[in-house]
Amino acid sequence: MSLLFLVRHGQSIWNLQNRFTGWVDISLSRQGVIEAQQAAALLAGEHFDVAFTSALLRAQDTLYEILKQNRYCEQYVRVHEKSSEWYEHFIPAEGDANELCIYVSEKLNERYYGDLQGLNKDWARNHFGEQQVHLWRRSYDVPPPNGESLEMTAERTIPYYREKIVPHLRGGERVLISAHGNSLRSIVMHIEQMTPEQIVAYELETGSPHLYEFDDDLQPIRKQVFSVSGKEKGHG
Repeated sequence: MSLLFLVRHGQSIWNLQNRFTGWVDISLSRQGVIEAQQAAALLAGEHFDVAFTSALLRAQDTLYEILKQNRYCEQYVRVHEKSSEWYEHFIPAEGDANELCIYVSEKLNERYYGDLQGLNKDWARNHFGEQQVHLWRRSYDVPPPNGESLEMTAERTIPYYREKIVPHLRGGERVLISAHGNSLRSIVMHIEQMTPEQIVAYELETGSPHLYEFDDDLQPIRKQVFSVSGKEKGHG
């Protein structure tokens, strides 16, 4: 049995300001820090074998808030995907086995919003038209100008999930991913075999953990969604 925990980062400053964020490295808002701490309280008793996060600050800060409260994580080491041969180049010492390994990858970054990044969403609706902005935001395969569609995001996140994360799950490990609404949405789509129409309507609340339990064939047998208010929603 393996477990996968997915956490969308807490509210960011640009979430609060209703702006398109994408790959701009925006920090958490005060509310976002609270949401990350609430997620941490929900997951404090979980033992994680490995963690993954994006290259963006808001996802990493959410992860660290979670690990601060975790009763089993006393130390961790970060491995950067682009330079893993440097970051993993060391002579092991006693106690290294207790370190939680955190893998940092741009493949888990938020959807790249291109020319929309930094724009207020209400301003964009007035300027480009509500229907056009809705199409950019909620279609599966229509990208914003010079940006990524959800389909394009999935083309980088799903191969990364299969190559880097699935082996840990096949080994029966408990995996934590702290990332973004769209990068996690594409992983959820893959796990649950959703259609494009289903996934574009699927919402992940900021700071709310998703838990998947898998059988030995890596088929999901249980899903649980925790809200930051502390309530739990069981699914199947």
